[in-house]
Amino acid sequence: ASRLLFFFSIFAFATCGGYSGAVTFGISCFGANTTVTAPFAYPFRLNHAVFMPSLTTLCNKTWLGDLHLVGDFSSSAQFFVAVAVLAFLYSMAALALYLGFLHLYRGAGGRLPLADFLVTVAFSFLWLVSSSAWAKALTDIKTSTASPLPHCPPPSVSCFPAGVTPMGSLNVSVVGLRGGEGKLRHRGEVTLTLTGLSWVLLQFLGLW
Repeated sequence: ASRLLFFFSIFAFATCGGYSGAVTFGISCFGANTTVTAPFAYPFRLNHAVFMPSLTTLCNKTWLGDLHLVGDFSSSAQFFVAVAVLAFLYSMAALALYLGFLHLYRGAGGRLPLADFLVTVAFSFLWLVSSSAWAKALTDIKTSTASPLPHCPPPSVSCFPAGVTPMGSLNVSVVGLRGGEGKLRHRGEVTLTLTGLSWVLLQFLGLW
């Protein structure tokens, strides 16, 4: 079971913790064309991502202040990665115990195996909760980065999306299992994650 714990914790680090991207818009006004970019990264505090160069200098000061992306999804992302870090540390400690002190593990009268089981159950629950929260946050991140640039008064100012950094690695960490509109939605999208469900199932299979 600890080997599975080790694998999935590394998987979380690689797919979520190291991501960085950017949102780019093209702006056309008064015969001039330019692009503005708002970079963002883990832990996805999008409300801190400012479009550069500053929009206050463009289009005859159409924008009176700097524009940011919308939303702060750091709590869900950090929760997901924090559970992965704790799982990684526990798996390393458990593997060290199995490899170096197996005789103590087996001779503890069942107390160590029981403690190992209870910790595994706790991590299974935390992983499912954190990965589900992260799945919802990722959906909101995609919505936020796909939103149009505000305050573009036509026809004098034209704004158009020029691209968003692909979120392939984030998509790998979250595979949405979606049902019908009326059955699996209750004021939002019910999303279960592949990493959460598969980790829980494989952990219990590993215990047996």
